Amino acid sequence: MTMKYRRILLKVSGESLMGEKEFGIDPLVLGRYAEEIGSLQKAGVEIGIVIGGGNIYRGVENSSDGVDKVTGDQMGMLATIMNGLALQSALEHRNIYTRLLSPIKMDEIAEPFIRRRAIRHLEKGRVVIFGAGTGNPYFTTDTAAALRAVEIGAHVIIKGTRVDGVYDSDPEKNPKAIRFPEISYLDVLKKDLKVMDLTAITLCKENRMPIIVFNMNRQGDLHRLVMGERVGTIVS
Repeated sequence: MTMKYRRILLKVSGESLMGEKEFGIDPLVLGRYAEEIGSLQKAGVEIGIVIGGGNIYRGVENSSDGVDKVTGDQMGMLATIMNGLALQSALEHRNIYTRLLSPIKMDEIAEPFIRRRAIRHLEKGRVVIFGAGTGNPYFTTDTAAALRAVEIGAHVIIKGTRVDGVYDSDPEKNPKAIRFPEISYLDVLKKDLKVMDLTAITLCKENRMPIIVFNMNRQGDLHRLVMGERVGTIVS
């Protein structure tokens, strides 16, 4: 089977790393993700990853817990670095060369994000994990994923979630929710579907960056998707 996408940006939510736990990282989930990513890398796919931090710290919507929005977002960025380090370690235990890049200076932990260096790592077959979002408050990791995908010239953003695509309502709450095999950026915005936030969808639309939403916990789907099989929902 021929590979459809040579260079991908994989967006993984922090919550998906929790597995059955209430917070933190489930080592079984982390190991499974590392296996799937490793098999893709061995097949010759160039992989960039943006990982969320919601399993460690949920950004605050208001100041009810005494933490202001900017500080809360900075705490969230540090949570993505912690997840990135965990994923990097899991990959390197499987002999997959990995680099963790950060737009915030933390030289002892992560390389600084430099676009040309990131692309060079990808060309050399290293998995590149983009931590700390965009490095700015008020921007989500969805927006970071869209931005990094465009910067590295990815062919697609692959968003791993707990459901197998985009639905007209939450399938975990509504058993009659209808799944879209394909949908346009405009329809996502009009129907207010929570695929990615407004900034991320707009950035993808302007740069014609397709997004595929799929169930990250269904084993083998990531590999099938990259090889061109119809998995999940494509937003284009």
